[in-house]
Amino acid sequence: MPNPTATFETSLGSFTAELFLDKMPITAGNFIRLAKEGFYDGLHFHRVIKDFMIQFGCPHSKDPNSPRAGTGDSPYGRIQDEHPADFKASNQPGTLSMANTGQPNSGGCQFFINTVDNARLDWFTPGPSRHPVFGKVTSGMDVVTKIERTPTARGDRPVTPVKMIKITVNDG
Repeated sequence: MPNPTATFETSLGSFTAELFLDKMPITAGNFIRLAKEGFYDGLHFHRVIKDFMIQFGCPHSKDPNSPRAGTGDSPYGRIQDEHPADFKASNQPGTLSMANTGQPNSGGCQFFINTVDNARLDWFTPGPSRHPVFGKVTSGMDVVTKIERTPTARGDRPVTPVKMIKITVNDG
């Protein structure tokens, strides 16, 4: 059975990603649950860093100017870090990766899309808890690039908010 996909409809256009549910059932499953419940709909990208990544998923970002954007957690709490020995997907351009606080088992609802090679963030590199990849953009990378190039203000927040209108999960 093929993996599910997610279509991300944003204020700057749409893109689609394959979700690696077969290899990352905890992380991808957590994202799918939240997306299907509409948790992400109406939120804004709260952290955009050119030549690095675009970050999304904080519940406080419903208000794009909230000083708390980037600090919110999932209504279901945090998830266990997922480090399967047989799946070492690197944080390459277009990959979806679980954000965390830097501490083990601290991911929840926030994730980011890598816009460059960020292999230093791979969970299998030496160092503290890193960022497991759970999906990859399969179409619409031009929209991801458009979001990445959005002018930002203090805190890497887009000057003109970029809204997630809706995420639709299509089962594989």
